[in-house]
Amino acid sequence: MKKAIDPIKSEVIARFLLATAEEMAATLMRTAFSPNIKERADCSTAIFDEAGEVIALAQRVPIHLGSMVGAVSEILKRFGLSQLRPGDMFIANDPYNGGGTHLPDINVIAPVFVRGQLVAFVANIAHHADVGGMVPGSEAAVCKSIYQEGLRIPPVRILNEGKLNRDVFEIILLNSRTPDERVGDLNAQFAANTVGTRSVVQLFERYGVKSTQEAIAGYLDFTERRFRAAINRLPKGRYESEDFLDGNAAGELCPIKLVLTVGKGRLHFDFTGSGKQLESARNIPYRALLATAYTVAKAMLDPEVPANAGYYRTMIIHAPAGSVVGPVPPAAIGCRSISASVLGDVIAHALSKAMPKQALAGSGPHHLFVLSGTDPRNGVYFVDYETVAGGMGARANRDGVDGVRVHASGSSNLPAEALEHAYPFRIERYALWDESSGPGQFRGGAGVVRDYRVLADDIVVSLSSERQNVASPGMLGGGAGACGAFILNPDTAHAQVLPSAAADIALPRNSVLRICTPAGAGYGDPKKRTIAAVQSDVLQNRITPEYATKVYLEGDRYES
Repeated sequence: MKKAIDPIKSEVIARFLLATAEEMAATLMRTAFSPNIKERADCSTAIFDEAGEVIALAQRVPIHLGSMVGAVSEILKRFGLSQLRPGDMFIANDPYNGGGTHLPDINVIAPVFVRGQLVAFVANIAHHADVGGMVPGSEAAVCKSIYQEGLRIPPVRILNEGKLNRDVFEIILLNSRTPDERVGDLNAQFAANTVGTRSVVQLFERYGVKSTQEAIAGYLDFTERRFRAAINRLPKGRYESEDFLDGNAAGELCPIKLVLTVGKGRLHFDFTGSGKQLESARNIPYRALLATAYTVAKAMLDPEVPANAGYYRTMIIHAPAGSVVGPVPPAAIGCRSISASVLGDVIAHALSKAMPKQALAGSGPHHLFVLSGTDPRNGVYFVDYETVAGGMGARANRDGVDGVRVHASGSSNLPAEALEHAYPFRIERYALWDESSGPGQFRGGAGVVRDYRVLADDIVVSLSSERQNVASPGMLGGGAGACGAFILNPDTAHAQVLPSAAADIALPRNSVLRICTPAGAGYGDPKKRTIAAVQSDVLQNRITPEYATKVYLEGDRYES
């Protein structure tokens, strides 16, 4: 018989660990050098138990969970407990060698000891703006092999009992186009783990190692029970869904197929039948698949369930090796986050069939672009890695959210002021995209329009996206969201629609690059939308009166 766990003490310990993970995140962002981390918060922090189970995860970028899940066990397998020491830190980024889900995301993991006993691990991940490879930013859909995507780092020791391993550090710097940023960002990651280690040690010393471990184990068990109860509220059965990524050539599509089986306290996700791994960087490595499934299931079934390994136990996830959701080396995987947004729609659609009152229509994923060149203000080469949010699909009872990162994605758009301070661009338009929302009884969330004026001479851009060819699907009569687009010199006689995936496109000085992100789809028959809701959309300039009459209204239902 298990020893009874004090629920109050267990909750206090769990909340302390979550607060510690948030403190680590604050440290990382406040001390980072690159705008991508300090402004866009493209980073995550977590705490693991001594066996590598997630016990606290800061609410930042959910797909980063996939980069950290399994990393601790890989470190233990490679080095063994006997080779770990206080002050050690390990670094990794390679998805095929226990390190992450794409190469720009660098993990830094530290074991935590109390009086010589290993009690936990603290970890953080930061998206570095450049880690080498064929294109600036180390992420482009056009990459055909992971060898083109940048420096691959298996789990290796970067700090040895607090002393920097200069050899590994210098290899990383040499492979980046912006080494000064890498110095600042890596040191910020070391600082975040130092802060986390200090707090975790204080916790274990306060309550004792055995008592704290028992409380943590009890909290994971509670999380599992709570999520199994949420699953048991669903009707048992088999639910199928399908959506598509862009394929290997123009006009081709790659399916993501899912059979979701809801059993007693368990969800089984089977992606058999999904397309073969792609010859581009749109593939979704297995750990990114796990992170997306965990995130979407939590969001739809029980958003308040603690984000720890307890509820992961309730899910079985199968993906065929060599498929787009289970790629094998040397498949490129850099743009897995955009693809994972479509994957999230597949999972959400299957769950929506099981829980129609909380259904979620298709969403618009963010668009990725990397601008690089020499800043004429200081003569320094830069890499501006950015993503701009799309729109969330409508729910069965409410409109979708405008301009938001969807499913397992989570970092912010770069503020215009920070962008213009750091790089030679001027933002001339930054707005929600009018009439992009998928119509419905409840409309989808709007996409975003953002215009960049180029203020330098040697600027190139790489572009990556989804849902420029396959729109977010509506539900129960709702309309699809608008597809995204990249446009050079919009609203001029020389306007040019750029490819949905490309590398090193030259942008002349004074040219304008427009990013239009895809919107969320609608839910339900548009003719059932209330007059008040339609009038509100018109008053907010989301839609014109003509659009309202054509799409939503019948006869004299609407008066301007």
